[in-house]
Amino acid sequence: MGELRASPDFTVLVNGKVYQSPPNYAADVGPTFAECMIIRDGIIQYVGPEADAEVEAAKVSGATIKDLDSQTVLPGFIDGHLHILLLGQSLTKVGLEACKNLKDIRTEIKRYTKTHPDVPRIFCRGWMHSMTPDGVDSTLLDDLDPRPIFVDTKDLHSTWCNTVGLKEVCRVMNIPEDAPDPAGGTFQRGKDGKLNGVFNESAVFEYIWPFTARVASIKERKESIKAAIKAFNSVGYTGMVDMAMDETIWEPLVALRNEEGLGGMRISAYWLMKPSNSLQDVLPQVDRAIQLAGQYNSQSSPDCRVVGIKVICDGIIDACTASLTEPYSTGTTPDPIWPEDFLHPIVSKAHAAGLQVALHAIGNRTIRMAIDVLEKNTDRSGRPRIEHIELCDAEDAARLGKLGITASIQPVHSDPAILRAWPRLIGDRRCKRAFAYREFADGGAPLALGSDAPTAPHLPIPNMYVATTRRSYREPGLETVINPEFALTVCQAAVAATHGSAYSTFADEWTGSLRKGLKADFVVCNVELSPQSLIKGVVKETWFEGTQVYKAAEYGSDVTGLE
Repeated sequence: MGELRASPDFTVLVNGKVYQSPPNYAADVGPTFAECMIIRDGIIQYVGPEADAEVEAAKVSGATIKDLDSQTVLPGFIDGHLHILLLGQSLTKVGLEACKNLKDIRTEIKRYTKTHPDVPRIFCRGWMHSMTPDGVDSTLLDDLDPRPIFVDTKDLHSTWCNTVGLKEVCRVMNIPEDAPDPAGGTFQRGKDGKLNGVFNESAVFEYIWPFTARVASIKERKESIKAAIKAFNSVGYTGMVDMAMDETIWEPLVALRNEEGLGGMRISAYWLMKPSNSLQDVLPQVDRAIQLAGQYNSQSSPDCRVVGIKVICDGIIDACTASLTEPYSTGTTPDPIWPEDFLHPIVSKAHAAGLQVALHAIGNRTIRMAIDVLEKNTDRSGRPRIEHIELCDAEDAARLGKLGITASIQPVHSDPAILRAWPRLIGDRRCKRAFAYREFADGGAPLALGSDAPTAPHLPIPNMYVATTRRSYREPGLETVINPEFALTVCQAAVAATHGSAYSTFADEWTGSLRKGLKADFVVCNVELSPQSLIKGVVKETWFEGTQVYKAAEYGSDVTGLE
């Protein structure tokens, strides 16, 4: 290595375990570490043994010495799939995750109404269809409170509201009583044919999400984004990939960046394509993404950029809206939200313009269609990606690596605690194909690990725990293990949560690994890198470009200056 010019501006991290990422998601490589890292001006200058002339030169020059006390240093985590505004807003929503049935839901909402008499609307999160197997409508919420009430499923693919909330949504979003269902979604109706307060799939993306943004002021939206960044810094994230960007989110995000900066976070965004029965209504959305990517990119604004388009191609297993090659036990056989002949020109136009393409595909029928579309209209140079890939046939799993398609996975969705309805809905045989992450990796597919927050817990180390053990983080005592043969190794999970997510948006040129020349984005953790021990892992510090942006309250000072 070349010599370092010693300077008091250096920070030397010693007595630690600086994680070194293995190449190519190697399954048979265990964790390896360096014991020392030197940073200056936000850049990693050296990684290696402490007993080195360069380290000694930095020390004697008056560099700041940070004693890591034998703790582990990992690259800053990058969440490969989340929803930043919804995440920030969710931090103040009523949590229904612990509810088992309708009675529990009503009790929790009623408790909140009594302790929060001044909020204008009541927003809730964490509802699952399995909690309400007989279905829901607005009347089940009407007697709880006179204010509008909105209840999101944990996956954000359905919203249930009371009658007051339904009327407000219809007024603000200009939805007439006889409105037809939007392409790829439904306005649920009662036996009388009238709207009954439940929005599904694209009806949520096109109406509920914009509604919640519109009724919040731009100041409130900026505060929600700031809260999301702060929460993510506190658990070790230095990067985010937003997977449903639109004007109502982009406006406050850019305003926040211009007025205050984004603190210790870089944000890459995929522009959400809104479904339509007319292709001519969709292609201008691609043009808007192209325009924004020309303004906000790695050269002009590396901390806040538009990198591609996102297309939600199907729904979810729990709601029987993910498109499968065989019927659900209910007898339903939903089609993908977007017909394939629409996707080809959309994806082709985006790829030709230099945009990346992300396709949400959960069911095996949709996954196959998504791979076919990407194979025909993109190539590995554009780093195309498929989001979720929850129920994938073996032959399609093998195609991902061959085509250079990134598998964007969220292990928290494979938590056994939230999959209890799957055997009933799709049967044990198909469940054996669920979340085939190891097949993706073994086939050479790049992996990007995310949380899909706020649909699931966003802590990155527990996310790695689920990926490597296939056991529950939500219910640690649960003995169920989901398809253990598909478990990732610790190194595969660690790389996917850092370098892999960086690679997925071409950010690996400056972050995602701890090596000379990259940004000094890292976390100091009290963690043992073994599958069963990950659940106990704790982030103590988060550093962004060489600056500490989070420190656990109980974590004492360990930085000294040498004379």
